[in-house]
Amino acid sequence: MQVKIDPESFLPLKPAAFHILLALVDGERHGYGIMQEVRQSTNNSVKLGPGTLYGTIKRLLADGLILESEERPDAELDDERRRYYYLTELGRRVITLEVQRLANLVNMASAKKLLDGSIAGGNF
Repeated sequence: MQVKIDPESFLPLKPAAFHILLALVDGERHGYGIMQEVRQSTNNSVKLGPGTLYGTIKRLLADGLILESEERPDAELDDERRRYYYLTELGRRVITLEVQRLANLVNMASAKKLLDGSIAGGNF
């Protein structure tokens, strides 16, 4: 009998876990690719160091939120030492719930007039 894990039990996510899961929403990535995606998507405001990245990946693997891909790109096109990761269905549910949780917090702050128009309008 498989135990069903409640995705809400992982919330709130730590920032590194949030950024890694978000980077994997679009598909498989290797560690360095995740670091680049996070840096690019945050305009260099978040930089995951190797220790944080791989420590967090290890926890996400253990929690079943991501898996290591069995498939490998062509060896001539890629370094065979790279490990590729992808979201599990549980990981996708967790990141979706976390984004909804954060959106609710932003809405609460907006209702209190804590956001200026540029943020509320989506122009960060």
